[in-house]
Amino acid sequence: MQRLQRLTIQLTSATTRLQSTKAADTASKMALSEKEWKERLTPKEFEVLRKKGTEPPRTGEYDKFYPKTGYFACKGCGNPLYTAKAKFDSGCGWPAFDKCVKGAIETHVDSSFFMKRIEIVCAKCGGHQGHVFEGEGFTETNERHCVNSISVKYINEPLPEEAAAKGEAKVT
Repeated sequence: MQRLQRLTIQLTSATTRLQSTKAADTASKMALSEKEWKERLTPKEFEVLRKKGTEPPRTGEYDKFYPKTGYFACKGCGNPLYTAKAKFDSGCGWPAFDKCVKGAIETHVDSSFFMKRIEIVCAKCGGHQGHVFEGEGFTETNERHCVNSISVKYINEPLPEEAAAKGEAKVT
């Protein structure tokens, strides 16, 4: 019970900080109709990225994939989200990252399934990536971005110059 209270306090604290977080520049947002998204994505990608679905744990292509270089981009729009160096093994069954490219991820309070979680979405296209959790102690940032493999694409190239210039940061 005390652990639940502690997690509730952490979530409330994170929610307060997130409400003051600035959204990405709306001029650079990508807006497509539902029909256009369905033409661009596979049915499974559409379900996760546009309808906030979740792939089953331990089934994603990047769950146990740990490249030394490169980056992960949004599957919906190609926006660089995470460097390979930010990926770590949390054992949760989905790819985990401890920080993102600054400004690449937006957060929203997700009150589905009778609980409060912090949803993470691509700042450029709004594609659902997964959820972020704080206070677990896995890494120095104390954040775990639990990401659906189907929401991202690994690019075996250096981070694009514009994204690299922004650097990486915690999302909360």
